[in-house]
Amino acid sequence: MDDVRIPLDRDDWTIVRNYEDFVNEIKRNGLPDFVSFDHDLEEDVAKSLVESGLSKTKVKQKKKLVKSGYDCALWLCDYCMDNGVDLPKFQVHSMNPVGKENITALLKSFEKISK
Repeated sequence: MDDVRIPLDRDDWTIVRNYEDFVNEIKRNGLPDFVSFDHDLEEDVAKSLVESGLSKTKVKQKKKLVKSGYDCALWLCDYCMDNGVDLPKFQVHSMNPVGKENITALLKSFEKISK
């Protein structure tokens, strides 16, 4: 998942750009073998809001309503628990260091408790 980047070997990937796409893809097609997480999703929404003249404070408030890759990881853990399936293999490629660490810690903790 990534809101901007396109993998070089995109024929091997299903690309989702936001939380809703992520959830719907798994509900429709089941768990993939591998997930690559980005943390900051829909950055273009925030950029367009600033460009339209909305104050940075209001943009920050609206951006808090946008779900992140961490929200996707939480949903994935719940999905795996609810359906009695193992977490797929994963990586976190986010350039946001705090977001990357949060997603990684969540998924590794889930792996430990689900064994």
